[in-house]
Amino acid sequence: FGFRTAVQNAMEACDRLHDTAASHHRVMILEVMGRYAGWIALNTGISGDADIILIPEIPFDLNEVNDAIIRRQRRGKDFSIIVVAEGAHEAGGSHIVAEKAAERQSDMDRLGGVGGWLARKISEGTGMQCRSTVLGHIQRGGSPTASDRQLATFFGIHAVELIAAGQFDRITVLNGTTITDVPMDSVIRQYKQVDPQGQAVMFAERLGINFGRPNQEVEL
Repeated sequence: FGFRTAVQNAMEACDRLHDTAASHHRVMILEVMGRYAGWIALNTGISGDADIILIPEIPFDLNEVNDAIIRRQRRGKDFSIIVVAEGAHEAGGSHIVAEKAAERQSDMDRLGGVGGWLARKISEGTGMQCRSTVLGHIQRGGSPTASDRQLATFFGIHAVELIAAGQFDRITVLNGTTITDVPMDSVIRQYKQVDPQGQAVMFAERLGINFGRPNQEVEL
């Protein structure tokens, strides 16, 4: 739980970026969390009316990203909104790391910085002014959505039921619309990633959203 709240916060930030992007004729980039999964970026981009969404599951072609922005310019659209997941990277490239695991005494690198890197590359490639905003921990705070509050409550109830039944090393999960549980070791350190050929991505592309795929010439 917390996913819907994070998307809500990120979407509201995306909405605000539209105003400044349009008034100053800029490319605005919103970098969101998610590590190696692009769910927050995908859902924020769709609901926030982004023009380009970049996620880890679809390594992007920088030339295609620049070309997509230039195609918008030629059609009289003098600004663009990009939502990028912190784990997004170029095809054949690697993730941008803000802090190595060893430096932060952790077993995981801290991802971050792709938005700023992308802003520089887009400015060089298109000649447009480009700004990057890293939403960071703001997307994880604030007032939870009603659905997240309800889900957390139901998870808590089921967790207490597991304890009362003497069932440990299990974790509560949402399977469709049903609250259930699975062995904890079946989900630890596993990422549920976006399907690059899945319905959500397909629908987004039909809306004209560009994912930086090579030769992806969709109307933006």
